[in-house]
Amino acid sequence: MIAEKIKILRKKYNLTQTDIAKKLGITRSSVNAWEMGISIPSTQYIVELAQLFNVSSDYLLGISKTSTISVNGLSEEEIAALHGVISCLKKNKSEDKY
Repeated sequence: MIAEKIKILRKKYNLTQTDIAKKLGITRSSVNAWEMGISIPSTQYIVELAQLFNVSSDYLLGISKTSTISVNGLSEEEIAALHGVISCLKKNKSEDKY
C-alpha cells in the first residue's frame, strides 16, 4: 500500500526516484525498493516523505484516506470556492451510491 502511494505521489509531483533520493539523502535504489514493495521506509523517512508530498503520515501508511491541499497564497474567497467544489464532489459521490 505505501509502495503504491509513494509512486503515485512521486509522479504527481513530476519527480524521479533520483530526485526523491537526493532530497532525502539516500540512494535511488532505496526509493526503488520502497516503490517495489521490497522494503518499507523507516519512520524518519515516512515523516520526510509526508512533508515532501504535503500529506499526513497516516495517509502514506493507509490509515487515513484524507489528503491535504495547501491553500497558501489563496484568498479567503478562493479557499471558500475550493470547499464548495469539494462539498459538491462528495454530494455527487454519495448520490451515485443509490
